[in-house]
Amino acid sequence: MRTALPGSPFPLGATPGPDGTNFAVASAADGVLLCLFDADGNETRIPLPERDGEVWHGFVPDVGPGQAYGYRATGPYDPRRGLRCNPAKLLLDPYAGAIHGEVQPGPEVLGYAADDPEVPSELDSAGHVPRSLVTDTAFSWTDQPRPRHSVADTIVYEVHVKGFTAAHPDIPPRLRGTYAGLAHEAAVSHLVDLGVTTVELLPVHHSVPEAALVARGLTNYWGYNTIGFFAPHAAYSAAVRAGRPGGQVAEFQAMVDTLHGAGLEVILDVVFNHTAEGNQLGPTLCHRGLHNPAYYRLQPDDQRYYVDTTGTGNSLNADNPFSLRLIMDSLRYWLTEMRVDGFRFDLAPTLAREDGGFDRMAAFFDLVAQDPVVSTAKLIAEPWDVGQGDSYDLGQFPALWNEWNGRYRDVMRDFWRGTDGLIGEFASRLCGSPDLYRWGGRRPTASINLITVHDGFTLADLVSYDDKHNEANGEDNRDGNDDNRSWNCGVEGPTTDPDIVSLRARQSRAMLTTLLLSFGVPMLLGGDELGRTQRGNNNAYCQDNEISWFDWSATDPELTAFTKKLIALRRAHPVFRRRRYLTGVEAAELRWFTPGGAEMTAADWNFPGARSLALYLDGADDPDRAADGTPLLDDDFLLLVNGWWEPLDFVIPSTEPGETWDLEVDTYAPDGDPATDLAAGKHVTVRPRSITLLHGHRVTTH
Repeated sequence: MRTALPGSPFPLGATPGPDGTNFAVASAADGVLLCLFDADGNETRIPLPERDGEVWHGFVPDVGPGQAYGYRATGPYDPRRGLRCNPAKLLLDPYAGAIHGEVQPGPEVLGYAADDPEVPSELDSAGHVPRSLVTDTAFSWTDQPRPRHSVADTIVYEVHVKGFTAAHPDIPPRLRGTYAGLAHEAAVSHLVDLGVTTVELLPVHHSVPEAALVARGLTNYWGYNTIGFFAPHAAYSAAVRAGRPGGQVAEFQAMVDTLHGAGLEVILDVVFNHTAEGNQLGPTLCHRGLHNPAYYRLQPDDQRYYVDTTGTGNSLNADNPFSLRLIMDSLRYWLTEMRVDGFRFDLAPTLAREDGGFDRMAAFFDLVAQDPVVSTAKLIAEPWDVGQGDSYDLGQFPALWNEWNGRYRDVMRDFWRGTDGLIGEFASRLCGSPDLYRWGGRRPTASINLITVHDGFTLADLVSYDDKHNEANGEDNRDGNDDNRSWNCGVEGPTTDPDIVSLRARQSRAMLTTLLLSFGVPMLLGGDELGRTQRGNNNAYCQDNEISWFDWSATDPELTAFTKKLIALRRAHPVFRRRRYLTGVEAAELRWFTPGGAEMTAADWNFPGARSLALYLDGADDPDRAADGTPLLDDDFLLLVNGWWEPLDFVIPSTEPGETWDLEVDTYAPDGDPATDLAAGKHVTVRPRSITLLHGHRVTTH
């Protein structure tokens, strides 16, 4: 009979060495069995011999990388006390560096008997669940520095690993939809040519689809159903497809190395708010069977049930040291071993809900702030969940954090579809939302500005649909957000009407221009620059098909070129990348004018029908603009915004003596004839629903 030596309780997970592998797992069980599987699926069970605190551990000689394994936990099954040990269930290692195989939904994966949830199931799950793999993270990284773009200089591109390349004609079929596909020259060149600095990947932690989706022939395409916080999702690996289990680790590292070589940062969308095990009726796959009360928030009056601030059935227990350790160890692992550059935290308030409410002083924030590795990464919060009471915590995160700005999204969508009474808030959002973030040393860069993201309409659909069309999801169009703040420009869905097609293009250009010229950090939804549509589906989380994939055969080259121009403009002119807040909309560096050229008054700001204004950006007054401290006098801009459905005559205001202006961008007619040498008092016609950007040139004297 094979046995294990005592081993070490640190580190957690499976740690291979020259003579064998140390296994350590946190569990409140009475005993833990290490289960090793050979190539034919035969199982060998080895009791872990030692327990320190609540960590079971053992060292097994002659076991190395590639070994498939799992755990079985023996102990009490008492749901009323939150205890759900069941040795009939094979469990994943929470620290597994790679996972192989899929969950086969059915009664075998449930921890309870089908006819009574209070009784443990006797059905063995081993034939229906994936295996953990012992992994070696050693990788031959190229000798190159990480890009390390400053937050102010960052332009985020949100994209799905598979969807980006699944239908790319210039990428070999065997690489499409994989980490290697994203690292292919054709994919990288698009990102570099576009000009973005940072790729934000939808979840790549190993995930499993919900049984209800599988029953409908669908899957959790987005991946917001994590089960392995250290394991790259195997389905995105060309190596795994080719029959090399565990190859996803090196393939992911190679992808990061390639993107870094192209000057691109990598940010991961991470889901530490819940796991794929769902509510009390969900499968027992990992955490539930090892240490249920430590990993999950349980209802204090009846611990059979889970606190759910995520809408998924459970919430990770970020009050517990084991969960906090799991989260922090995972973050450090991805930063050090996989060399990513930061994280976007899905439903981030769930990580800081102590006693139900959001707490800016929560233990999770304290751990992040003092960690020498994690605290230096880019940290982005989705500042809402579905928690108790007010779960919209926009602007409430600590100073280290950036936040998805949902108010920015809502205001800009409403403004460009013609909603009254928004001119003041439009200006505030354009200036980096000082009303939300100007406290505690935070900067305009705290605001991650967005108009579209994966969750909702694409930009093309935002201007083509008034209503969601999610019928393909199989939920009778009940899923997805009903409050889209979209406008179809006159016809629902596709049309060949040239006037509507033209109007939709103008609306798209106006919103992209607003996004890329606003203070803060712009985030572009991958594919918006191509005109990508999801056919009106605003919740394509379960659509692993042409609805979600990029259609590289039906792109909009004019929109792509326009987006590249805007990104290049932003990167070339620091005045759009302010690192400091000014004093608000009344600041001298931000002078606001009416279309008639007069300074905006309180009455102008408060007029509910106002939909137009001019913004003067005094680039020379920005102390952060020039590396040597010398002001660059040709970095002034005049932004003329017309939200009306009719053309509007603007008078160029008086700014600096002798300053003249050239046309830089006209979102109505981007290929029109450029105007030059415009001076104060001259008239400029700004066409309907458009932005005109003028670049200033000051008179220099010696």
